[in-house]
Amino acid sequence: MTTQHAGTAGEVFVAFLKLGLTSFGGPVAHLGFFRTAFVERRRWLDEAAYADLVALCQFLPGPASSQVGIAIGKQRAGYPGAIAAFVAFTLPSVVLLLAVASGAALLGGPLAAGALHGLKVAALAVVAQAVWAMARTLTPDTARRGVALAAGLIALVLPSPVTQVTIIALAALAGLARPVAGPDLPLRPPTRGDLFWLIGFLALLAGLPLLALGGDPAVGLIDRMYRIGALVFGGGHVVLPLLEADFVAPGLIGRDAFLAGYGAAQAVPGPLFAFAAYVGALQTGPPNGLAGALLALSAIYLPSFLLVFATLDWWQGLRTNRRLRHGLDLANAAVVGLLLAALIDPLLLDTVGGWTDLAWAAAALVLLVRRVSPPLVVLLSAATGVTTALASGLG
Repeated sequence: MTTQHAGTAGEVFVAFLKLGLTSFGGPVAHLGFFRTAFVERRRWLDEAAYADLVALCQFLPGPASSQVGIAIGKQRAGYPGAIAAFVAFTLPSVVLLLAVASGAALLGGPLAAGALHGLKVAALAVVAQAVWAMARTLTPDTARRGVALAAGLIALVLPSPVTQVTIIALAALAGLARPVAGPDLPLRPPTRGDLFWLIGFLALLAGLPLLALGGDPAVGLIDRMYRIGALVFGGGHVVLPLLEADFVAPGLIGRDAFLAGYGAAQAVPGPLFAFAAYVGALQTGPPNGLAGALLALSAIYLPSFLLVFATLDWWQGLRTNRRLRHGLDLANAAVVGLLLAALIDPLLLDTVGGWTDLAWAAAALVLLVRRVSPPLVVLLSAATGVTTALASGLG
């Protein structure tokens, strides 16, 4: 399948800005929101193509949900679309976190806790709907259902970013081993453009530490953020402790300020990687403030852009090869299993504290199944959380 640019960067920006304002719940929930917005509602791509993008971005280091957004933006409107998708999806969380960094707002108290709980309940419902819909499409036979269940079980027993990558890789290899009837299409080698982005990724990974030896604090900030973005698997929940090790331990940001921002990052919509902007803004020395925020944010996301640009078009070409199609079919089934595991742990275990929460999540799921707008369901769930907290306080 060749990449088609059927839209405009402005169209992509508007679509992703809505998601950036309403996508609470972390990377797993984001994938559910993306699926609803771009597979079900706008039909920019079909279920299998979306699952292929998720599988690709699970292989790549960095924030998988943001990478899926970048890939969707590029397929829709080329390189401008990729940038528009990233900026629009990330901007709301960056603005909110910088407001916290400037002291304009600090999230706390029972009402804020109630709202956050409501958002987590909504995220649980969104992911449950996505897992069900993807399972119906991507696990139509016994073999693929078995792969999905096995992947989910292994992910629950051995929770680790390395486990996720290994599961997808093993599923893909099992699919590749299946026999293909008749001759198959030859594989297209990477183009010069693909290699250009890949070489750029590797050159920066090797070269920035050498440049940082010069002692320039701006280069040091870029080096630390680029290295984290280039080497971490598992998304925001993994990158936050790494940021703490790289910035709190050496005294580049105060521990109290870091922890306050960590709490805020759990409550704002959009990607958790946006927390890098908060860290860059609150460095004890320059570059800090807005300049530090922009440098940190750009550096931690740059590896994602380079890797998506290096692999996306080649990946689409690989999808047309029948043997590789078998591999992708099982990899997609494994992705369903991984999403199911994430639905159980952490979303279900961290969110549901009793029958009331379970009924609440079920009601949100019913609204989504009846095609009530996901942003509206999110807002209603947050309002329910605030109301519940207020009633508890009065009682």
